[in-house]
Amino acid sequence: MRRPCETSPERPRRMTQSDSLNRPYEECGVFGVWGVPDASALTALGLHALQHRGQEAAGIVSFDGERFHQHKGLGLVGDVFGDSRVMATLPGTVAIGHNRYATTGGTHVRNVQPLYADYEFGGLAVAHNGNLTNSATLKQALVKRGCIFHSSTDTEVFIHLIAISLYTTVLDRFIDAVKQVKGAYSLITLTPDDGLIGMRDPLGVRPLVLGRMPGHEQGNGGWVLASETCALDIIGADYVRDIEPGEIVVINNDGLRSLRPFGDQGGRFCVFEYIYFARPDSVLEGQPVYEARRQIGCELARESAVEADVVVPVPDSGVPSAIGYAAESGIPFELGIIRNHYVGRTFIEPTDQIRNLGVKMKHSANRPILAGKRVILVDDSIVRGTTSRKIVDMVRAAGATEVHMRITSPPTKHACFYGIDTPEESKLMAATHTLEEMAQAIGVDSLAFVSFDGLYRALGHANRAEGARRYCDACFTGDYPIELVDKEGNLVA
Repeated sequence: MRRPCETSPERPRRMTQSDSLNRPYEECGVFGVWGVPDASALTALGLHALQHRGQEAAGIVSFDGERFHQHKGLGLVGDVFGDSRVMATLPGTVAIGHNRYATTGGTHVRNVQPLYADYEFGGLAVAHNGNLTNSATLKQALVKRGCIFHSSTDTEVFIHLIAISLYTTVLDRFIDAVKQVKGAYSLITLTPDDGLIGMRDPLGVRPLVLGRMPGHEQGNGGWVLASETCALDIIGADYVRDIEPGEIVVINNDGLRSLRPFGDQGGRFCVFEYIYFARPDSVLEGQPVYEARRQIGCELARESAVEADVVVPVPDSGVPSAIGYAAESGIPFELGIIRNHYVGRTFIEPTDQIRNLGVKMKHSANRPILAGKRVILVDDSIVRGTTSRKIVDMVRAAGATEVHMRITSPPTKHACFYGIDTPEESKLMAATHTLEEMAQAIGVDSLAFVSFDGLYRALGHANRAEGARRYCDACFTGDYPIELVDKEGNLVA
């Protein structure tokens, strides 16, 4: 008889957000391990490596062959899983984990994943990265059928679709569920019999990679699923391959098998992973992220050269691109802005006064580098423009005589509905201002964005026309490759 999931005590923590939506945020990272001792400890390490993908909450569900165990909480991974007593409550050789930034559903413990449910066939836990574009439509229909939702996250839709499916096996129920959803997502599901089930959406917008622990080549254990390769590196796992768009992998005591219920629909990988989201030491879709960012900087230098004394990145995402810009232009690279890595998102209640000091909490001007210099600032994006303005003001206050800003993405003119937290279009600076107006608003002497062709050249293509059908760049172009069911049905703004 299957026993219910045992939950360790939560340590609630108030989550605040000092600079909401002044830059894009990813929703989450997912991680799963099969057939390895201390699976939950490896999962916690994997989540540490994926911390950049979500800083609001973290959770782990493990399975010891008989029982499921879970622990989740608000805060960083180290806050939630830094106590050995907590880790002792998560035994087993199988585990999945999740860290989160809320794009759908608020910051509440009930929304922290993985979500767990007991079914007639036993327990099931699911961790989800991305957004469903028809979750509100499905939820409306499910509630009418009598389903009771306990969270406000779209992940719970999977829980109910699996519950009401008329298919017999868990795997068939899972396939039945994912065929009803639309959106951009990667999933890791844990069940007693089918083991780990990993999947990417049919267009592969969100990432998911497969790895294996050394020493397990002759057996069925040692498999790892993760959002990025950097999570494999931290636990010493070898990269095997990317999960393909629309592919389902099933990992259990019989080994690994692959299913493709959606056929081949091509791929539209999120191009912003290369610009900002992914860690620079990750390799996604065969492309090293660091090299992609460095090459974007080179393209920027070729496209929008300007006379200056120093190239300064806005840390941390701007660093590789600034290195590329400096190398291509011949202008010295300098760390003119120093980031305080010890300021968390929950440092202090975000009153208006504190919000205005938020940039100073996180970034400090390196005055000897900036004073009397013509400065090129390299950053990844401009969303609302408020953070950019504060950084420019800080650089000028440090004595810079000129400030030129170079952005490693095209202008962000459209909202994302695929797992990236961006404001509505009316609040995006690039959607409501000309280039000249943007430059004036943020207080720079000149402003330039990488061109679409420059971006795609940096990714190894001749131009956007050659590479566009391989990526999702809807936040720049408005070309949404996945139907926006809820938005078009006016169930979401």
